[in-house]
Amino acid sequence: MRIAGAKVLLTGATGGVGRALAQRLTAEGAALTVTGRRADVLEVVAAESGARPVLADLAVADQVARLAEECAATDVLIANAALPASGELLDYTPEQIDRAMAVNLGAPIMLARLLAPHMVGLGRGHLVFVGSMSGKAATRYSSLYTASKFGLRGFAHSLRRDLHGTGVGVSLVQPGFVGEAGMFADTGAAVPGGLRTVTPGEVAGAVIRSIEEDRCEINVAPLKLRLRCAVAGQFPRYAESRQQGGGDERTASQIVEAQRSSR
Repeated sequence: MRIAGAKVLLTGATGGVGRALAQRLTAEGAALTVTGRRADVLEVVAAESGARPVLADLAVADQVARLAEECAATDVLIANAALPASGELLDYTPEQIDRAMAVNLGAPIMLARLLAPHMVGLGRGHLVFVGSMSGKAATRYSSLYTASKFGLRGFAHSLRRDLHGTGVGVSLVQPGFVGEAGMFADTGAAVPGGLRTVTPGEVAGAVIRSIEEDRCEINVAPLKLRLRCAVAGQFPRYAESRQQGGGDERTASQIVEAQRSSR
């Protein structure tokens, strides 16, 4: 599908990947709407990219419905918003658990449900879900985040089959560790295992390719991480033994503390 001239809705536009996506989509000629829950940052992103801003908190069901209503003519949905949801489950309140799962999984599903009928009626459109390599392999201190990204991956692949033949494509883009923005840039923490990071621009490029080429899944990560995730998916006990102790656990703890206020 061509992006030029398409009405595109981008969630999570106020983060590092979201801002890179907003700029790239505008450059590709999209008629862009951006959304987020931080009004001050959203206005800046909208001004930078020439997009229409719509303020919405995706943890609130009524606001998800309102967003879909205001963007009913959307041709392309890019569900990029997510909460970090790091840390041990026992440290979370029930309300924090509900919020993490609503933003990371519930809102993308509901937006797809509300926006896809218009696309099906036109016989064209695209749904892109920005997941994570955490949707392929579990790590410590990430039970909620991993659950949401495993769920998002399964949902995207199954929905793609459901919509086959309608003219509406479904893609999943899964970044690895993102540098230059996000948790490593914000916390100064080292990347686990000494792995190479990817840039927000690389993630944005993968999203563009997924739409234009109707790709099922694109993993935006160095080969070493992709291989690790493939092994972990097939041999979880082996992966668990490889992750125990050492500097990676200290790094994870540092990130958890830095992200605690985002719950």
